[in-house]
Amino acid sequence: MLNQEELKEIATLQADGSYFVSLYLNVSPGTKGDYVIHLKNMLKKFSEEEDRTIFKKIKNDIEKLEAFVTSNKREFKKGLAIITSSEKSFWKEYHLAVPVKNAIIADKTPYIQPLLDILDNYKQYAVLLVDKESARLFLVHLGEIEEYGEIHTQDVPGKHKRGGWFSLSGHRFERHIDYHVSLHIKDVIKKLESFLAAERIERIITGGSDDAVAKVREMLPRVVSEKIVGAFHAEMFANVNDVFEKVKPVISESENMAEKAIVSDLLTAAGKGQNAVIGIEDVLNALQEGRIMKLVLLKNFKDEGYECRNCRNLSKQKVSVCPYCKGGMEEVNYLVDLAAQRAVEQGSVIEVIAENKELSDAGGIGAFLRF
Repeated sequence: MLNQEELKEIATLQADGSYFVSLYLNVSPGTKGDYVIHLKNMLKKFSEEEDRTIFKKIKNDIEKLEAFVTSNKREFKKGLAIITSSEKSFWKEYHLAVPVKNAIIADKTPYIQPLLDILDNYKQYAVLLVDKESARLFLVHLGEIEEYGEIHTQDVPGKHKRGGWFSLSGHRFERHIDYHVSLHIKDVIKKLESFLAAERIERIITGGSDDAVAKVREMLPRVVSEKIVGAFHAEMFANVNDVFEKVKPVISESENMAEKAIVSDLLTAAGKGQNAVIGIEDVLNALQEGRIMKLVLLKNFKDEGYECRNCRNLSKQKVSVCPYCKGGMEEVNYLVDLAAQRAVEQGSVIEVIAENKELSDAGGIGAFLRF
């Protein structure tokens, strides 16, 4: 399963004189034209433009990629990502439920920026659908929803009828119901907390009957309650896809609010000189010093610059010799992607912002610093 820890491991891989080939292909069923044709055109253009010495080293990988895509068409979802190096005996594939932008890149390190974007834009959400006698738990991640389990309490009594259940008075009967509902909600909360811990989820969406949702929020520990980002209305018997459609607007609103808050905090901290920087040059300097705690960048922000062949120092300035190790510098046209990759290697969090004018005006990139 695609996650931050796995990408960190991939980002640290070095080819040691050989190369990695990273392929991203939009294989959505609704893609205009056959994606196999797109792939063949991409590979043809790539082979014509790539340096001949490098191409000889990766020829095997190119052939493997083409064979894999043409022979596995029915297995694909919407996006396909493959990172391979025959010389390193490395092959990693991701079948994604979200589309990706077509790209193929050969480099001494794996190209993981599109995967970082996906992880950031599709965070994990726990969805709890609950009423007074049952509950259902779902996980939403990477454009998909999966039902994880159902909780049902058999002995919650129904509404009081004249004559009473076991001849209880109306008020006593209502207290009896409340007691059993509370036991049910406690069981739901216990399983929810276990689910959150196992999946390391930081965001919760609740749905179901108003009374049950209110009861859950009332009984939740504060540390869990603070993870709730929104609510929706749905019947307990709703199918999984209907639940997903209900929570999509809640997720979208949650992401928008979170991104605005992050950018606001970043610009405020940078303006006050409180362990934050904005702009590509200051970010690269902090990156070289290993100071970046969280890298914040616009989704489509691109830039060109230079990379040291020896220590991998990144620079916006045109220099022929690395100021840190005196190694040779070579021009790169995806400087921001390399910066994000280096940040992941250092254990930094990557925050990709879909759209934000304030961040764009400030240079499109910034970072919260460790020190």
